[in-house]
Amino acid sequence: MQSAVILIDVEKGQTNAVAQRLADLEGISEVFSTCGRYDLVAIARTRDFESLAQLVTERLMQVEGIHDTETLNAMQVHSRHDLETMFSLGW
Repeated sequence: MQSAVILIDVEKGQTNAVAQRLADLEGISEVFSTCGRYDLVAIARTRDFESLAQLVTERLMQVEGIHDTETLNAMQVHSRHDLETMFSLGW
């Protein structure tokens, strides 16, 4: 499983429309509208790196209204759930 956080700038007035188009893409699990430097944050989860690369370099770039993106590939997952599972004594 490959995961990535995609930071997205959209054209003025296009945030909701772009968010919906992104949410419809296979491989995008969540889309958040945000305030600050980026307009949207999309979470991508794909079966392998090649699928992630295709999503980011091909399908994402076809979404009308996107001005710019920055993709952060996840290296390792750190969450309370994973840590509890790892250190569970099976009780």
